[in-house]
Amino acid sequence: MSTIKLNQQLNRVEIKEFEIENPIVFNYFNNLPVNERDEKLLRAIYIGVLALMEDRISAFLSKTSNELGTELESLKMIFEMKKELFYKSTIKGILAEDEIAEFLNNYFQEKRLKDRAVLTGNTAGNIAKNKTGDIVCEINGDNNLKIVIECKFDKSIRLGDIDSKDIFTRKTDTAWSQLIEAEANRDGKVSIIVFDRSLVDNSILKLSENVGYISGIGFTAIIDSQKGDYSNLSIAYMLARDIALNAKQVELDKDLLAILVNRIIKDINEVLSIKSLVHSNIENNKAILKQLEKSILLMEFNQEYMKKFLIEGTLTKKDLLDFYSGEDIRDKYRIIEKEIKSEINDR
Repeated sequence: MSTIKLNQQLNRVEIKEFEIENPIVFNYFNNLPVNERDEKLLRAIYIGVLALMEDRISAFLSKTSNELGTELESLKMIFEMKKELFYKSTIKGILAEDEIAEFLNNYFQEKRLKDRAVLTGNTAGNIAKNKTGDIVCEINGDNNLKIVIECKFDKSIRLGDIDSKDIFTRKTDTAWSQLIEAEANRDGKVSIIVFDRSLVDNSILKLSENVGYISGIGFTAIIDSQKGDYSNLSIAYMLARDIALNAKQVELDKDLLAILVNRIIKDINEVLSIKSLVHSNIENNKAILKQLEKSILLMEFNQEYMKKFLIEGTLTKKDLLDFYSGEDIRDKYRIIEKEIKSEINDR
């Protein structure tokens, strides 16, 4: 009798009394917590089926024997094909969640933060049968202080701002809806939605090509998984973390918060643009270095006022005037500008 049965009505594969005797497989699952094994088995099946669907991998595997050396070579080939499989399949979203959670936990460790990123998997949240909110980040390990992250590696997801929302049309997921839903479903203080640069709609890019902020809704972060670049996520996370930590005791003026955050993001995006310019145009290094220092000063300046606002709940008229004019930062920049000129002339 066949081990595998196909249920045509439910469109699913049913496996009965399945066992496998393989030291590689056994050791892998033996090192996993019991509650993670079922989920990892499903992912292993997904990846294996996708691999077998690839002509190159199928041909390669058909020529190999079952010896350990050739099995390892097969695994090596599959890993090399990972990116190709990733962008061709629905598994990309599941794999992305794992990599993003791993990146965040490594980032927390580097920054010596006590935060931790936890995958929610297939568990429902506060809303019945709703699994929105792929990763929950507990700030300082506090389960009552959370940032929720939704991963959407799907080009069909549009921005979906409320001004263009037609409630009489069929419900579709948007950046707005997913941010609101994730925060409500996982009881988060702030939410972030993550897109991949190769799989993002133009309406998201119009908001920001790196890190975006939707007032009262949450953050967007665009990563580049093919290059292993998750820097925009770390920027969005630290901004969200500041809000979650400092905004819990006061009633915030959301319009004023939007002014502060969007200006910080504007300056961050400018720094990122400058960084790209450095790599592509060496001859402009002097001007770029000056602009980079200027942007760093602006980020620090903006951050000071944002923290003051989050802690006190408001800014005085004098604070707003100082924030708008930025005279202090101009004086600091003049000193740095002279140092840059002197350093380059000495060389």
